[in-house]
Amino acid sequence: MYSLAVVEPGKVEIVELPEPELGAYQVKIRNKMAALCNATDKKIIEGHFQGLDRYPLLLGHESVGIVVETGDKVRYIQAGDRVIGGLVLQPASKSFASGWGGFSQFIMATDHRAMVEDGVADAEHGWVEVNEVQRSIPDDIPLEAAVCLCTWREVLGGFDDFGLKRGDRIMVFGAGPVGLSFVKFGKLLGLKFIGVVDPLPEKRKKAEQMGADQTFSFDEPELRSLPEILGQKVDAVIDAVGKPEIINRGLPWLKMSGAICIYGVIDAPAITIEKQDAPFNFNVLIHQWPTRFREAAAQEPLLKWIKEEKLSYRDFVTAVYPFEKYSEAIELALSGDALKVLLRFEEE
Repeated sequence: MYSLAVVEPGKVEIVELPEPELGAYQVKIRNKMAALCNATDKKIIEGHFQGLDRYPLLLGHESVGIVVETGDKVRYIQAGDRVIGGLVLQPASKSFASGWGGFSQFIMATDHRAMVEDGVADAEHGWVEVNEVQRSIPDDIPLEAAVCLCTWREVLGGFDDFGLKRGDRIMVFGAGPVGLSFVKFGKLLGLKFIGVVDPLPEKRKKAEQMGADQTFSFDEPELRSLPEILGQKVDAVIDAVGKPEIINRGLPWLKMSGAICIYGVIDAPAITIEKQDAPFNFNVLIHQWPTRFREAAAQEPLLKWIKEEKLSYRDFVTAVYPFEKYSEAIELALSGDALKVLLRFEEE
């Protein structure tokens, strides 16, 4: 089979691999659609994602496809199902490390529910925590929306990790796919105020279209006196960019016991907090990895919003490329100008 690999930092190529071997609780999926992650994939390609430092490695962690084969102990995923979040965690070729491998012709998923019922959902039997979110989706959900669910589920799960609730006021740094998801879901969940900070006018405009109450550029003088403009301080500042300096930028805006909420992986090995500008009590919540049970639980409300036409992939997808034009897709995704960039493996 073919797969997309980072052969060395800054260099991505198509490689040939043996097809992954099917385990008793696993399903083999023919890949249909994948999405480049503007944050994680960018850092992996550039060679500075925490914990992934052995190259070459197989790239990709956002994908959806059709099940073509099932293991003999699989009960809750059927041949022909669309399954989201399938990954090649352990490449069949030991020449490659795993950057999750979701940009492969065939990907694998696991029947998590069957393993739990059989009492074998543990490392000894090959279970890993990501198996919890490898789930089937209805056939009437477009592939483009299905692959966006990889991001959407994580973000909606992050609302619970950060303790965000109806009536809260938040400021979001960054209007990329993650930041815009916080805006969209925040409005659907009844947050009272959502402000967005982003350097690009077109992304600020997109945030306003998604429901942001107010948007700012990074250097806008108004930001210095934000509490006075709003009439009160905010419950949370969401860092949807992954920059340590955002912490200190947002501290003066927090109400007592408010929170700086860091979404994603920060490159810096240490974070310095200039607490003199903060309230006496405040929280720093770091979300560098999905909380899987919350990510899994997020799927149903998201599917409901999609079917009710309250949530559309069209608001988030900038471009769809055929797989063979992966280099153009990567260039656009890494430019910082795009939202979601998708790779189509084959037609329906």
